[in-house]
Amino acid sequence: MTEENKQTQGGGGQQLEIVRIYLKDVSFETPNSPSNFRQDFKPGIQLQVNSTVNKLENDLYEVVLRATVTSKHDDSTGFLVEVQQAGIFAVKGFDNAKTEHILYAWCPSTLYPYAREVVSDLVTKGSFPQVLLSPINFDSFYLERMKQAEAEGAPSGQAAN
Repeated sequence: MTEENKQTQGGGGQQLEIVRIYLKDVSFETPNSPSNFRQDFKPGIQLQVNSTVNKLENDLYEVVLRATVTSKHDDSTGFLVEVQQAGIFAVKGFDNAKTEHILYAWCPSTLYPYAREVVSDLVTKGSFPQVLLSPINFDSFYLERMKQAEAEGAPSGQAAN
């Protein structure tokens, strides 16, 4: 691992490291082509994003960000893109609450630009106008999840997924 990939947070042996970022799965479908190309297709774009965390061993975690982008015009689907952008992160020396915040907010924020790029490239290669997904505030999503988990009676520190 190069020094550029390591980020030390605070003291006391706290460490946050990006071990690897990779594309785990990708799908691009154009179910109504070529008919969509033969009309004035002005689609609406829908985005769904979620993430999951898998503990690998000791202080290593795999975080998978799933982004699904659907383009529809009336009842016709122009394209459907599904991307699973993943990363392996070493998170060491943080308390449980901070570790969870890192895994469910910081890590998805790190992965999202890669997923945005994949979506944009696939849509353009599919002969559709470029799609530039807006930035997402994953800290806000994390706080919403925590509030929802508290309202549902989940133990503190366990965010709903």
